[in-house]
Amino acid sequence: MATTNDESKTRAIITVLGSDRSGIVAAVTGALADHDANILDISQTILQGIFTMTMLVDLASTNVGFSELQDQLSELSGRLGVQITLQREEVFNFMYRL
Repeated sequence: MATTNDESKTRAIITVLGSDRSGIVAAVTGALADHDANILDISQTILQGIFTMTMLVDLASTNVGFSELQDQLSELSGRLGVQITLQREEVFNFMYRL
């Protein structure tokens, strides 16, 4: 899916990794909904008890800044006992050469 430079500035990749438990998807998507982030794509899997999720989100209409959302997801990460990473799409693409 091709994106314009302006779109990529408002989009981010969220990755979640950790031991599987109930409520992870609900907690992460709930936090995003609380701040009006739009989930464009989501993929999740569980492999031998390890939960992984990758999300593409549009942050254009969020009611908080990127850093504040990053801080809130970090706090949520601690409560859930999983690793949550929020990266701007352009940074993610540069790092992983997609």
